[in-house]
Amino acid sequence: MGHDHSHGHTQNKKALLISFLFIFTFMIVEVIGGVMTNSLALLSDAGHMLSDAAALGLSLAAFYIGEKASNNGKTYGYKRFEIVAAFLNGITLLLVSLYIFWEAYRRFIVTPDVSPSMMIIAVIGLVVNIIVAWILMRGDTEHNLNVRSAFLHVLGDMLGSVGAIIAGILIYFFNWNLADPIASVIVAILIIISGWRVTKDSIHILMEGSPANVDMDQVKRSMSALKGVIEVHDLHVWSITSEYTAMSCHVVVEDEVDRDVILSQLSEFLEREFDIHHATIQIEGEKALGGHHHCCT
Repeated sequence: MGHDHSHGHTQNKKALLISFLFIFTFMIVEVIGGVMTNSLALLSDAGHMLSDAAALGLSLAAFYIGEKASNNGKTYGYKRFEIVAAFLNGITLLLVSLYIFWEAYRRFIVTPDVSPSMMIIAVIGLVVNIIVAWILMRGDTEHNLNVRSAFLHVLGDMLGSVGAIIAGILIYFFNWNLADPIASVIVAILIIISGWRVTKDSIHILMEGSPANVDMDQVKRSMSALKGVIEVHDLHVWSITSEYTAMSCHVVVEDEVDRDVILSQLSEFLEREFDIHHATIQIEGEKALGGHHHCCT
């Protein structure tokens, strides 16, 4: 199990590093192209790529910082920096989208001429985004919040590139320059969606909310169904990072059962059925039934 986690950790870092280099390089190309062609669609997509490059760089830094050993001051180590990084990434995306909306509004009022050659750069951008999306798919997009958010950003970039291509076609064949700010608004909406998802998920983890893939009632019912267990109370399940779930609870057991055996069974069961690897379980005898107070589920 530890080997698999270590391999996944290394794979995620490699995917983020390569993706960062691709995105950052093409971002510079898009800025130059956007200025030369006077295209807000390209500049807005470059702004999205800038936020993606920053997000990828911050996520990459979070992996390295998270590897630092735990100490008396930080008993979980620095693993949670991943979530802080994700939160900052989400807020940045929301701010970038607001700026793009403002620029698009100005261009709806006074529509400047836009060179249809923007389409060429947009096509290259689409190819780059497809390559980066493929690289990130080789990481853990299902469980790691940073990798998943980066993947969502790249998907947004892909659609943004498609929007810029369509705008370029409309400008070239119909001289419809309004297509440029319309495309940039679509990109801004995609950025807001990505930014909101990442911000919401990171806040949920920072507030120690229960993981989305863990049904608290199901955990309690399953634990209570084990032979020798009478009741489960004061149950808390929370995330240290998007991949590291912790749990604590009190378990009332029959007086005649072997508490060490029950504890071992519960730990193995939680790891196998709910992927909870860090569980703090307080075992109590039947006398506790009359004395404890239910402060939680």
